[in-house]
Amino acid sequence: MHRKPVNAHNRDDFDFARQTMSRPNDPHCHSLQFYATATYPCSYLEGRQARSQVAAPNHLVDTPVYSRLVEQGFRRSGAFTYRPHCDACQACKPIRIDVERYCATRAQKRAWRTHSDLQATLVPLAFDAAHYRLYQRYIHSRHANAGMDEDSEAQYTQFLLSSRVDSALVEFRTPDGTLQMVSIIDILDTGLSAVYTFFDPDAQGSLGTYGIIWQIRHCQALGLPWLYLGYWIPESRKMAYKSHFGPHQIYVNGIWMSAPNHAP
Repeated sequence: MHRKPVNAHNRDDFDFARQTMSRPNDPHCHSLQFYATATYPCSYLEGRQARSQVAAPNHLVDTPVYSRLVEQGFRRSGAFTYRPHCDACQACKPIRIDVERYCATRAQKRAWRTHSDLQATLVPLAFDAAHYRLYQRYIHSRHANAGMDEDSEAQYTQFLLSSRVDSALVEFRTPDGTLQMVSIIDILDTGLSAVYTFFDPDAQGSLGTYGIIWQIRHCQALGLPWLYLGYWIPESRKMAYKSHFGPHQIYVNGIWMSAPNHAP
């Protein structure tokens, strides 16, 4: 899942410039303003500078508004709603899975079977010490020395538990009650948005893959057509996996376009 923009903890940390171009063309969004951040080091592509376009004020971004923004390539990090707005790079590509036509690969079927005993429970978006401990283990294992492994409880809460839209935590536990994985999802008008997932880094199998499949199946159960996976970055090993789920669409120049399944 896409990591929060650098220095997104406080709106005052951004150097904002009013944007008059690329404004979402939707009546739900007419009362919003859109600003560009200052450049900051890209979290995914070494040596590049990133910039984001941010929707404000935050309190106007409720579920209907956010649903329209997600359809136009936006994403949220806590209460911040943003999309890539880089000066000379278009590597981040919004991606969504067509859940009705989803076709699992052999590896995805194997991941689903491997973790088929997990029990999923939706719980309210609230701090839980056990969740935070699992998050810390995951971050220290998967994102060591990337800044995320220094997150305090307050930063964790701001990043994952601050939301003005319809959001939920999904706990995945073994039959004996051991917490294996936690997913944060947003329930939108046209689909689910996968906000972030963290899991036991020592667990066998492919919990991350299983978590995405579960969200696809949950979309199907709710009658929602799309699972939004944030940004696919082909040049980033950590983000390239998203294209393995298909069929999917990529948001290019204001249009969602069908793309081939890139899974091996």
